[in-house]
Amino acid sequence: MRTLEWENNKLKLIDQTKLPDELTYVYCENYKDVIIAIKDMVVRGAPAIGVAAAFGMALGYLAGEDMEKVASEIKAARPTAINLFWAVDRVAKSENPLDEALKMFDEDIETNLAIGKYGSEVIEDGDTILTHCNAGALACVDYGTALGVIRAAFNEGKDINVICDETRPRGQGASLSVWEMQQENIPVKLIPDVASGFLMSQNKIDKVVIGADRIAKGGVVNKIGSLMVALAANHFNVPFYVAAPLSTFDFEASVFDTEIEERSADEVIYYGGARICPEGTEVINPAFDIVPKELVTGIITEKGIIDPI
Repeated sequence: MRTLEWENNKLKLIDQTKLPDELTYVYCENYKDVIIAIKDMVVRGAPAIGVAAAFGMALGYLAGEDMEKVASEIKAARPTAINLFWAVDRVAKSENPLDEALKMFDEDIETNLAIGKYGSEVIEDGDTILTHCNAGALACVDYGTALGVIRAAFNEGKDINVICDETRPRGQGASLSVWEMQQENIPVKLIPDVASGFLMSQNKIDKVVIGADRIAKGGVVNKIGSLMVALAANHFNVPFYVAAPLSTFDFEASVFDTEIEERSADEVIYYGGARICPEGTEVINPAFDIVPKELVTGIITEKGIIDPI
């Protein structure tokens, strides 16, 4: 399943806002369409955002746009995921932006397969694995990072079970991760976000594997709620792994200097189209949180499993 593809000089994206009810596609004909798709989370997940941004640069190049302007506008689409900035800068330095974007497309798949291979080594036969948000094929070009680890272990014949938390407020665990696991007949159950600590206390979770939007000195930035899962895992001695490509790393900055995106209050006020709180309710809606490195057992990359930086 390819989250995005290049077709007839257009970027074709799975519209992730319509899943799991509809599998439909959005076509981006110019770089501004790509920016809208990133902002509206038609495409989401750090690796997928990065490759989409690369194709956005390619669309700007093919249209004869001012590439500095294109780069600046794409970088402003979402402030937290470092893959977005990495991809734009890489394409900006290339001689042919489209060739570079196509190369990055292929590299993403190879990278995720390698992450899956290394990550499957920490998964034991009989494990129940909790994952948070969606770090699967839908968060990448294909295969996935955290869910790539699970896929690899399952394809090796290991008897595993997966638990996805719902991942409020947008519910990517419920709508996307559960859907991905069901597509491949991997045993999966859905839980409320608030249930993971209880299940750990009952010895019903053996490992946690999540993705990342940014890894920097001192820890990991990932979807809001990751910190609570990490704290519970630490308390109950459950190994907590992060699966991410090296393009997600910022080796120079402190993770605590990361700009955390604040998203629309409507994501919290409404659920399934229905308002769930009184009118006029004030909302705080950070999209990500920070997991300090002391809570991370290891980071699974395409080069192997490493310690947090």
